[in-house]
Amino acid sequence: MHLIIPYAASHAFTGPEVWDGWQLPHLQTLLSLLQRQQVLQDSEATPLHLPHERLQAQALGWAPDAPTLPWAAWHRAQQGQPSAEPQAWMTPCHWQIGMDQVVMADPAHLHLSDDESRQLLQAMQPFLQEDGLQVTWHSALMWHVQGAMLADLPTASLDRVIGQNVKDWMPQHPAARPLQRLQSEMQMLLYNHPVNDARDARRQHTVNAFWLHGAGTLPAVTPAAAPPMTETVTVSDALRSSALHGDLQTWRQAWQQLDATAVAELLQHLKATGQGQLSLCSEHTAHTYTAAPAAWHQRITRLFNKPSPAAALQALITT
Repeated sequence: MHLIIPYAASHAFTGPEVWDGWQLPHLQTLLSLLQRQQVLQDSEATPLHLPHERLQAQALGWAPDAPTLPWAAWHRAQQGQPSAEPQAWMTPCHWQIGMDQVVMADPAHLHLSDDESRQLLQAMQPFLQEDGLQVTWHSALMWHVQGAMLADLPTASLDRVIGQNVKDWMPQHPAARPLQRLQSEMQMLLYNHPVNDARDARRQHTVNAFWLHGAGTLPAVTPAAAPPMTETVTVSDALRSSALHGDLQTWRQAWQQLDATAVAELLQHLKATGQGQLSLCSEHTAHTYTAAPAAWHQRITRLFNKPSPAAALQALITT
Protein backbone atom coordinates (compact mmCIF):
# COMPACT_ATOMS: atom_id res chain seq x y z
CA MET A 1 0.00 0.00 0.00
CA HIS A 2 1.44 3.34 -1.08
CA LEU A 3 -0.21 6.57 0.09
CA ILE A 4 0.83 9.72 -1.79
CA ILE A 5 -0.16 13.02 -0.15
CA PRO A 6 0.10 16.08 -2.43
CA TYR A 7 0.41 19.47 -0.67
CA ALA A 8 1.41 17.78 2.59
CA ALA A 9 3.37 21.02 2.97
CA SER A 10 3.07 24.10 0.83
CA HIS A 11 5.17 27.16 0.09
CA ALA A 12 1.98 29.13 0.74
CA PHE A 13 2.35 28.29 4.45
CA THR A 14 5.69 29.29 5.95
CA GLY A 15 5.07 31.16 9.21
CA PRO A 16 5.42 29.72 12.74
CA GLU A 17 1.63 29.69 13.10
CA VAL A 18 1.53 26.86 10.55
CA TRP A 19 3.02 24.38 13.01
CA ASP A 20 1.72 25.65 16.39
CA GLY A 21 -0.27 23.02 18.27
CA TRP A 22 0.36 20.43 15.55
CA GLN A 23 -1.35 17.13 16.46
CA LEU A 24 -1.15 14.36 13.87
CA PRO A 25 -0.78 11.22 15.99
CA HIS A 26 -1.10 8.61 13.23
CA LEU A 27 1.43 10.40 11.04
CA GLN A 28 3.84 10.62 13.99
CA THR A 29 3.54 6.87 14.64
CA LEU A 30 4.03 6.10 10.94
CA LEU A 31 7.16 8.22 10.75
CA SER A 32 8.58 6.33 13.73
CA LEU A 33 8.11 3.03 11.88
CA LEU A 34 9.26 4.06 8.40
CA GLN A 35 12.55 5.24 6.94
CA ARG A 36 12.97 7.95 4.35
CA GLN A 37 14.25 6.16 1.23
CA GLN A 38 13.69 8.54 -1.68
CA VAL A 39 13.88 12.28 -2.27
CA LEU A 40 12.39 13.69 -5.45
CA GLN A 41 13.17 17.35 -6.06
CA ASP A 42 12.60 19.80 -8.89
CA SER A 43 15.66 20.90 -10.78
CA GLU A 44 16.41 24.51 -11.72
CA ALA A 45 14.02 24.10 -14.64
CA THR A 46 10.73 23.36 -12.87
CA PRO A 47 9.14 20.26 -14.45
CA LEU A 48 5.76 20.52 -16.10
CA HIS A 49 4.39 17.98 -13.64
CA LEU A 50 4.15 18.11 -9.86
CA PRO A 51 6.12 15.72 -7.64
CA HIS A 52 3.07 13.67 -6.68
CA GLU A 53 2.23 13.14 -10.36
CA ARG A 54 5.77 12.03 -11.10
CA LEU A 55 5.65 9.59 -8.17
CA GLN A 56 2.37 8.14 -9.38
CA ALA A 57 3.84 7.83 -12.89
CA GLN A 58 6.83 6.00 -11.41
CA ALA A 59 4.50 3.63 -9.54
CA LEU A 60 2.75 2.88 -12.85
CA GLY A 61 6.05 1.98 -14.46
CA TRP A 62 6.28 5.17 -16.56
CA ALA A 63 9.32 7.41 -16.90
CA PRO A 64 8.53 10.02 -14.20
CA ASP A 65 10.50 12.81 -15.89
CA ALA A 66 9.00 12.29 -19.34
CA PRO A 67 7.77 15.52 -20.98
CA THR A 68 4.28 14.04 -21.28
CA LEU A 69 2.36 12.12 -18.63
CA PRO A 70 -0.80 10.83 -20.37
CA TRP A 71 -3.32 11.00 -17.54
CA ALA A 72 -6.31 11.34 -19.88
CA ALA A 73 -5.39 8.15 -21.75
CA TRP A 74 -4.73 6.37 -18.45
CA HIS A 75 -8.13 7.40 -17.08
CA ARG A 76 -9.90 6.08 -20.17
CA ALA A 77 -8.00 2.81 -19.92
CA GLN A 78 -9.07 2.51 -16.27
CA GLN A 79 -12.66 2.92 -17.46
CA GLY A 80 -12.20 0.01 -19.87
CA GLN A 81 -11.77 2.26 -22.92
CA PRO A 82 -8.11 1.87 -23.91
CA SER A 83 -6.96 3.55 -27.12
CA ALA A 84 -3.69 4.02 -28.97
CA GLU A 85 -4.81 7.54 -29.95
CA PRO A 86 -3.08 10.53 -28.32
CA GLN A 87 -5.42 12.01 -25.71
CA ALA A 88 -5.67 14.90 -23.25
CA TRP A 89 -7.96 16.69 -20.85
CA MET A 90 -9.34 20.11 -21.79
CA THR A 91 -10.47 22.38 -18.96
CA PRO A 92 -12.49 25.55 -19.63
CA CYS A 93 -11.06 28.38 -17.57
CA HIS A 94 -10.78 32.12 -16.97
CA TRP A 95 -7.61 34.07 -17.68
CA GLN A 96 -7.27 37.33 -15.76
CA ILE A 97 -5.57 39.74 -18.15
CA GLY A 98 -3.35 42.35 -16.48
CA MET A 99 -0.91 44.97 -17.67
CA ASP A 100 2.07 42.64 -18.01
CA GLN A 101 0.80 39.14 -17.31
CA VAL A 102 -2.11 36.78 -17.82
CA VAL A 103 -3.02 34.77 -14.71
CA MET A 104 -5.18 31.66 -14.62
CA ALA A 105 -7.92 31.71 -12.00
CA ASP A 106 -8.84 28.41 -10.39
CA PRO A 107 -11.39 26.78 -12.73
CA ALA A 108 -13.21 25.40 -9.68
CA HIS A 109 -14.10 28.96 -8.71
CA LEU A 110 -16.06 29.38 -11.93
CA HIS A 111 -18.78 27.13 -10.45
CA LEU A 112 -19.54 26.27 -14.06
CA SER A 113 -22.77 24.31 -14.40
CA ASP A 114 -23.05 21.22 -16.58
CA ASP A 115 -25.44 23.04 -18.89
CA GLU A 116 -23.12 26.04 -19.32
CA SER A 117 -20.20 23.72 -19.95
CA ARG A 118 -22.09 21.74 -22.60
CA GLN A 119 -23.21 24.92 -24.39
CA LEU A 120 -19.65 26.24 -24.54
CA LEU A 121 -18.31 22.95 -25.86
CA GLN A 122 -21.03 22.84 -28.51
CA ALA A 123 -20.01 26.31 -29.75
CA MET A 124 -16.33 25.33 -29.84
CA GLN A 125 -16.77 21.95 -31.52
CA PRO A 126 -16.58 23.06 -35.19
CA PHE A 127 -13.24 24.80 -34.58
CA LEU A 128 -11.86 21.87 -32.61
CA GLN A 129 -12.91 19.42 -35.31
CA GLU A 130 -11.18 21.51 -37.98
CA ASP A 131 -7.92 20.82 -36.14
CA GLY A 132 -8.67 17.10 -35.98
CA LEU A 133 -9.64 17.12 -32.30
CA GLN A 134 -12.46 14.89 -31.15
CA VAL A 135 -13.81 16.30 -27.90
CA THR A 136 -16.37 14.59 -25.68
CA TRP A 137 -17.93 16.02 -22.55
CA HIS A 138 -16.81 14.25 -19.37
CA SER A 139 -17.74 16.79 -16.68
CA ALA A 140 -18.18 20.56 -16.39
CA LEU A 141 -14.42 21.17 -16.08
CA MET A 142 -13.03 18.08 -17.78
CA TRP A 143 -13.53 17.47 -21.48
CA HIS A 144 -11.83 14.49 -23.10
CA VAL A 145 -9.82 15.17 -26.26
CA GLN A 146 -8.37 12.85 -28.92
CA GLY A 147 -6.30 13.83 -31.92
CA ALA A 148 -2.94 13.58 -33.64
CA MET A 149 -2.03 17.10 -32.45
CA LEU A 150 -1.61 15.69 -28.93
CA ALA A 151 0.98 13.03 -29.79
CA ASP A 152 4.13 14.92 -28.76
CA LEU A 153 2.64 17.90 -26.97
CA PRO A 154 4.22 18.62 -23.56
CA THR A 155 1.56 20.26 -21.39
CA ALA A 156 1.87 21.59 -17.86
CA SER A 157 -0.33 20.23 -15.10
CA LEU A 158 -3.35 22.35 -14.31
CA ASP A 159 -2.11 22.85 -10.75
CA ARG A 160 1.20 24.22 -12.04
CA VAL A 161 -0.67 27.03 -13.79
CA ILE A 162 -3.43 28.00 -11.35
CA GLY A 163 -2.59 31.41 -9.93
CA GLN A 164 0.43 31.72 -12.22
CA ASN A 165 1.34 33.67 -15.34
CA VAL A 166 -0.02 31.57 -18.19
CA LYS A 167 2.74 32.66 -20.57
CA ASP A 168 5.34 30.90 -18.41
CA TRP A 169 3.59 27.58 -18.97
CA MET A 170 2.35 27.78 -22.54
CA PRO A 171 3.87 24.93 -24.57
CA GLN A 172 6.78 26.15 -26.68
CA HIS A 173 7.11 22.91 -28.60
CA PRO A 174 6.61 23.20 -32.41
CA ALA A 175 3.61 20.89 -32.02
CA ALA A 176 1.91 23.63 -29.96
CA ARG A 177 1.57 26.18 -32.78
CA PRO A 178 -1.89 24.98 -33.86
CA LEU A 179 -2.90 24.99 -30.18
CA GLN A 180 -1.82 28.62 -29.75
CA ARG A 181 -3.85 29.65 -32.78
CA LEU A 182 -6.83 27.70 -31.45
CA GLN A 183 -6.56 29.49 -28.10
CA SER A 184 -6.80 32.87 -29.86
CA GLU A 185 -9.78 31.75 -31.94
CA MET A 186 -11.61 30.48 -28.87
CA GLN A 187 -11.03 33.72 -26.98
CA MET A 188 -12.75 35.62 -29.79
CA LEU A 189 -15.54 33.06 -30.08
CA LEU A 190 -16.29 33.04 -26.34
CA TYR A 191 -16.15 36.81 -25.86
CA ASN A 192 -19.82 37.37 -26.77
CA HIS A 193 -21.19 33.90 -26.13
CA PRO A 194 -24.63 33.96 -24.41
CA VAL A 195 -23.30 31.87 -21.51
CA ASN A 196 -20.66 34.48 -20.84
CA ASP A 197 -23.09 37.36 -21.29
CA ALA A 198 -25.28 35.81 -18.60
CA ARG A 199 -22.31 35.16 -16.32
CA ASP A 200 -21.08 38.73 -16.78
CA ALA A 201 -24.54 40.03 -15.84
CA ARG A 202 -24.32 37.96 -12.64
CA ARG A 203 -20.80 39.34 -12.02
CA GLN A 204 -19.26 35.91 -12.39
CA HIS A 205 -15.99 35.21 -14.15
CA THR A 206 -16.48 34.40 -17.80
CA VAL A 207 -14.95 31.42 -19.61
CA ASN A 208 -12.42 32.97 -21.97
CA ALA A 209 -9.86 30.19 -22.50
CA PHE A 210 -9.09 26.53 -22.03
CA TRP A 211 -6.12 24.53 -20.76
CA LEU A 212 -4.89 21.23 -22.16
CA HIS A 213 -3.25 18.88 -19.67
CA GLY A 214 -2.50 15.19 -19.18
CA ALA A 215 -1.68 14.87 -22.88
CA GLY A 216 0.02 12.00 -24.64
CA THR A 217 -0.21 8.36 -25.58
CA LEU A 218 -0.36 5.62 -22.99
CA PRO A 219 3.09 4.02 -22.87
CA ALA A 220 3.60 0.31 -23.27
CA VAL A 221 4.76 -0.89 -19.86
CA THR A 222 6.88 -4.02 -19.83
CA PRO A 223 6.22 -6.60 -17.08
CA ALA A 224 9.65 -5.87 -15.59
CA ALA A 225 8.87 -2.16 -15.33
CA ALA A 226 5.30 -2.52 -14.15
CA PRO A 227 4.52 -2.01 -10.45
CA PRO A 228 3.73 -5.09 -8.36
CA MET A 229 0.12 -6.14 -8.83
CA THR A 230 -0.32 -6.30 -5.06
CA GLU A 231 0.64 -2.66 -4.57
CA THR A 232 -2.23 -0.24 -4.11
CA VAL A 233 -1.35 3.37 -4.89
CA THR A 234 -3.66 6.03 -3.45
CA VAL A 235 -3.27 9.73 -4.21
CA SER A 236 -5.21 11.92 -1.78
CA ASP A 237 -6.58 15.28 -2.92
CA ALA A 238 -7.76 16.27 0.57
CA LEU A 239 -5.25 19.12 0.95
CA ARG A 240 -5.21 20.41 -2.63
CA SER A 241 -7.86 23.14 -2.66
CA SER A 242 -6.89 24.79 0.63
CA ALA A 243 -3.20 24.78 -0.31
CA LEU A 244 -3.79 26.25 -3.76
CA HIS A 245 -5.68 29.14 -2.21
CA GLY A 246 -3.53 29.70 0.86
CA ASP A 247 -6.30 28.85 3.34
CA LEU A 248 -4.25 27.77 6.35
CA GLN A 249 -7.13 27.02 8.73
CA THR A 250 -8.92 24.78 6.25
CA TRP A 251 -5.64 23.08 5.31
CA ARG A 252 -4.87 22.25 8.95
CA GLN A 253 -8.38 20.91 9.48
CA ALA A 254 -8.09 18.81 6.32
CA TRP A 255 -4.75 17.41 7.55
CA GLN A 256 -6.32 16.34 10.84
CA GLN A 257 -9.13 14.59 8.96
CA LEU A 258 -6.60 12.95 6.64
CA ASP A 259 -4.58 11.76 9.65
CA ALA A 260 -7.68 10.13 11.11
CA THR A 261 -8.60 8.36 7.87
CA ALA A 262 -6.12 7.54 5.09
CA VAL A 263 -3.02 7.87 7.27
CA ALA A 264 -4.60 5.76 10.00
CA GLU A 265 -5.51 3.13 7.37
CA LEU A 266 -1.92 2.99 6.13
CA LEU A 267 -0.68 2.62 9.71
CA GLN A 268 -3.08 -0.27 10.31
CA HIS A 269 -1.95 -1.91 7.06
CA LEU A 270 1.71 -1.50 8.02
CA LYS A 271 1.18 -3.09 11.44
CA ALA A 272 -0.75 -5.99 9.89
CA THR A 273 1.56 -6.75 6.97
CA GLY A 274 4.89 -5.05 7.69
CA GLN A 275 4.58 -3.35 4.30
CA GLY A 276 3.72 0.21 3.33
CA GLN A 277 4.94 3.39 1.73
CA LEU A 278 4.15 7.02 2.47
CA SER A 279 5.05 9.89 0.12
CA LEU A 280 4.76 13.43 1.48
CA CYS A 281 4.83 16.08 -1.25
CA SER A 282 5.03 19.84 -1.63
CA GLU A 283 4.93 21.77 -4.90
CA HIS A 284 8.61 21.08 -5.59
CA THR A 285 9.72 18.18 -3.38
CA ALA A 286 8.60 14.68 -2.39
CA HIS A 287 9.93 12.45 0.39
CA THR A 288 9.02 8.76 0.32
CA TYR A 289 9.12 6.71 3.51
CA THR A 290 9.26 2.92 3.31
CA ALA A 291 9.08 0.05 5.76
CA ALA A 292 12.61 -1.26 6.15
CA PRO A 293 14.38 -3.41 8.75
CA ALA A 294 16.24 -1.28 11.25
CA ALA A 295 19.43 -2.18 13.11
CA TRP A 296 19.24 -2.31 16.88
CA HIS A 297 20.92 1.05 17.33
CA GLN A 298 18.47 2.63 14.87
CA ARG A 299 15.54 1.24 16.82
CA ILE A 300 16.95 2.71 20.04
CA THR A 301 17.50 6.07 18.34
CA ARG A 302 13.91 6.10 17.09
CA LEU A 303 12.66 5.24 20.58
CA PHE A 304 14.31 8.27 22.14
CA ASN A 305 14.08 10.63 19.17
CA LYS A 306 10.57 10.28 17.92
CA PRO A 307 10.23 12.13 14.61
CA SER A 308 8.04 15.19 14.58
CA PRO A 309 5.39 15.51 11.85
CA ALA A 310 6.06 19.25 11.78
CA ALA A 311 9.78 18.68 11.14
CA ALA A 312 9.08 16.13 8.40
CA LEU A 313 6.65 18.47 6.67
CA GLN A 314 8.84 21.54 7.05
CA ALA A 315 11.65 19.62 5.35
CA LEU A 316 9.53 19.56 2.19
CA ILE A 317 9.73 23.32 1.79
CA THR A 318 13.24 23.97 3.14
CA THR A 319 15.25 21.43 1.11
